[in-house]
Amino acid sequence: MSERINNIIEELKTLTLLEASELVNKIEETFGVDASASAGPAMVMAAGPAVAEVAEEKTEFTVMLEEVPADKKIAVLKIVRGLTGLGLKEAKEMVESAPIKVQEGIGKEAAEDAQKQLETAGAKVKLA
Repeated sequence: MSERINNIIEELKTLTLLEASELVNKIEETFGVDASASAGPAMVMAAGPAVAEVAEEKTEFTVMLEEVPADKKIAVLKIVRGLTGLGLKEAKEMVESAPIKVQEGIGKEAAEDAQKQLETAGAKVKLA
């Protein structure tokens, strides 16, 4: 490829999703084409940055129980049982084994909710 084309490609890689969408609309308007009807170069170049941004967003989280103060152990234990469905013995072992994974591969909202519940009960929690 020519240097000019390489420079254009590098510039396109820096576009946000909104900017890429605006670029596609402007190209369609300027040249009288429909990017959704073809897989032409304009669509491929505009879709590149959008795909990269979507891939960067994390969708699965792990809730890590980092630390449980001794005076908060029972409250945290109840929350851990509710989140995991474990029995009393297993949940107690988990709480006493901190730092440990409480939940793994869950969505952002569920992870934030679990973090809030555990922190309200007195635990130190980290999302990974």
